[in-house]
Amino acid sequence: MVTRTLVVDDHAIVRRGIVQILSEHPDIQVVAEAGDYNEMRSALRQHPDIDLLVMDIGLPGKNGIDILKTLHEEMPKLRVLIVSMYPEDQYALRAFRAGAAGYLNKTSAPEKLIEAVREVIAGRKFVTPEIAHALIENLHAPEQTAPHERLSDREFQTLKLIASGKRLSDIAQALALSPKTVSVYRARILEKMALSNNAELTHYAIKNGLVE
Repeated sequence: MVTRTLVVDDHAIVRRGIVQILSEHPDIQVVAEAGDYNEMRSALRQHPDIDLLVMDIGLPGKNGIDILKTLHEEMPKLRVLIVSMYPEDQYALRAFRAGAAGYLNKTSAPEKLIEAVREVIAGRKFVTPEIAHALIENLHAPEQTAPHERLSDREFQTLKLIASGKRLSDIAQALALSPKTVSVYRARILEKMALSNNAELTHYAIKNGLVE
């Protein structure tokens, strides 16, 4: 059985590398590529029989977590493997909650990508040791949860954008929200994390590796 696959990544070189690795295996057929959310939607319309979506979580046009939630609602049988530059402890748990079937860091060996694809297509979750550890920590030590892990997905997105130096208006545009709503999220973030201002928030984000 051939696995019809769509590869989505906004970095052309990275996307080409993923396609090349997958194409070395005759049972995996890459039928389309996309560089952003709109191209991804177009590819899904053109190829409604796609079995697997290999996707970066940081895409132009729409946040990856939001994309996962939308796909999970609209196409519950589509298997989604996230291949991301972000460490597992930052996004993996949120990705799984949103509907991902697997999460792999881009620094992983090519063999790991194929292993992840095989697991996901077989109907199982692909979980690295790092993710397994994070799951155990999350289940058994909730009182030790880091402050940013208490945030909702939208609040977490807002935190990262604030810490990366984005203006309120830019954040509102990026998240398709009103500036007033972004201000409400900012206030919630500061309250939940016991921080006083954007400078403290940015310092926290850098210290915890939440921004590049």
